[in-house]
Amino acid sequence: MAPRVSSLAVVLSFLSLTVAACAAHGEAGPAEGPPSPRLPAAPAQEPRLALAALHPEIADAPEATELALPPNAAPAAPVSGPAACPSEMVLVEGEYCTDVKQICDDWMEPPRPDGVGRCRHFAPSQCVGQRVHKRFCIDRDEYHEPGDPLPKVDVGWLTSQATCEKIGKRLCYESEWNFACEGEEMLPYTTGYAREPSKCNYDQKQLLDHWGKPIDHHKTNADTEQCTSPFGVRNMNGNVDEWTYRDVTNGQWRSAMKGGWWMAARNRCRPATTAHDEHFHGFQSGFRCCTDAK
Repeated sequence: MAPRVSSLAVVLSFLSLTVAACAAHGEAGPAEGPPSPRLPAAPAQEPRLALAALHPEIADAPEATELALPPNAAPAAPVSGPAACPSEMVLVEGEYCTDVKQICDDWMEPPRPDGVGRCRHFAPSQCVGQRVHKRFCIDRDEYHEPGDPLPKVDVGWLTSQATCEKIGKRLCYESEWNFACEGEEMLPYTTGYAREPSKCNYDQKQLLDHWGKPIDHHKTNADTEQCTSPFGVRNMNGNVDEWTYRDVTNGQWRSAMKGGWWMAARNRCRPATTAHDEHFHGFQSGFRCCTDAK
């Protein structure tokens, strides 16, 4: 029989590695991480016109005008309501802020020198960037296999991207994910300005069993009905970490993980983890898909 693993040193070592990977890099933003340039926000196969529509800041690039509509062509009127998106998706439309200032007025514990920490309550958010109109569809729930009520986990960025494309969708951009989570009010948490672990699945304290193995705490959507964003998207904070296509934060890879998982970490709308490459996958990694709205 294999010897029982009960060493405190092993458990502490595991927790140290877990927190370092998923919490220390959890507040990545324009001022954090390697000073590498931001990668293009769209996959290579995406039409340039669609990229310009999602990112107006590059709309004046020469490539963006090559696919412009003919002078006499009237743009199609957008479809509103449920018909704009598949039934399992939510329409997200409104004015997204490109840069937000959020100040914590009640910390749960003293933040680190780099500002990372859990905030019990935030002051009202301030838009210090530009307002950009966005319109897209996003999955109401984290991706799960047919017949399985639990979100799919232990998937990497490349697998997530391929899965979305296989079902006629695409991986969400980081900026789209932000907007679907926070709404036009730029909420720090998907449920508001206060941290509410009673509504969303985070701040779980027992992360390891007595063998030192991670305990799986991710839940079904039915278990977290109150963890809903202003647009009606569920479980965007906590539960599982979600892969996105990075177009906001700095990083070496195309990948960014959003929302946090069930441990006590960032678990907010804006922060992202960009330290994991596109091949990384873990017991907490999942995703959801997006599409353009009709």
